[in-house]
Amino acid sequence: MIKTEDLTKQYDKLFALKNLTLDLVEGDLFGFIGPNGSGKTTTMKILATLLQPSWGEAYICGLSIYTQAKEIRRLIGFMPDFFGVYDDMKVIEYLEFFAAAYRIKGQARQKVCKEVLDLVDLGYKREALVTSLSRGMTQRLGLARVLLHDPQVLLLDEPASGLDPRARIEIRELLKRLGTHGKTIMVSSHILPELADICNKVGIIERGELLVNAKVDDVMRKVRDQPVLLVELAEHADSPERQSKTEQAMKFLADDPIVESVDLLKGFVIRVFIRKGNTLDDYAALLPRLIDAGFRIRSFREEEINLETAFMALTRGITS
Repeated sequence: MIKTEDLTKQYDKLFALKNLTLDLVEGDLFGFIGPNGSGKTTTMKILATLLQPSWGEAYICGLSIYTQAKEIRRLIGFMPDFFGVYDDMKVIEYLEFFAAAYRIKGQARQKVCKEVLDLVDLGYKREALVTSLSRGMTQRLGLARVLLHDPQVLLLDEPASGLDPRARIEIRELLKRLGTHGKTIMVSSHILPELADICNKVGIIERGELLVNAKVDDVMRKVRDQPVLLVELAEHADSPERQSKTEQAMKFLADDPIVESVDLLKGFVIRVFIRKGNTLDDYAALLPRLIDAGFRIRSFREEEINLETAFMALTRGITS
């Protein structure tokens, strides 16, 4: 559905985008992550046929951005990070105006406007002026607009930018819903944990170059190639024995042959770094060994790594 080959945009000696190669299939929800100025918006504008690349190729649904731009625009919905609205229009008038631009006529226009308003949960605002909408509602109206012609591909540039926590959750749930409709969605965002929750693939871009393009779980494994465990004893928080018992457990764990090192986190949680090459069965056996040694365990779990941690580990904050 979206395919790029060495896609590049150069301004004099500056590369806004350099040799980008992507391949997204139908139903993919792709999270595009990178610092400001990393090339995300440039990529989306090229895919939306609003900006010509310096070289390289891109295809949307098998159509070339060079020779079939008009056909591509019928198949995509592009929502930029900032877009204008007509302040003196009602919500329903705004959508009907754009539906007319897509040459949707008569009863079909009324039907599709109602359907997209219901999809983004704005049906109750159909007669409200656009100027009366909150930032979150305006973003949802923008999504409704790009859905009018039922595009196969959605390009959403920072759809949750500037939203309060509740509005971000609403946008996230809406994107999940759209993902179940079989559409291919590319969404850029700085709200990294939420992207991990809704996307099946992510790309991390920095200084115009794609550093990572993989499934979310694969990105996590790329950042951490050894298991890390978190162990907490069951001693009461106010118990004078807690510190002593924790220190004993740390020494016990540090002497185990599969353990590389241990340290202590806030709240008397022991972090255990397992030597590379050990399997799940190997480090799971630590739990019964701790119990046999007389330690009472409150929790024993593998430390989770989230997309935000992966992003910080894989990038340096360098922009074009």
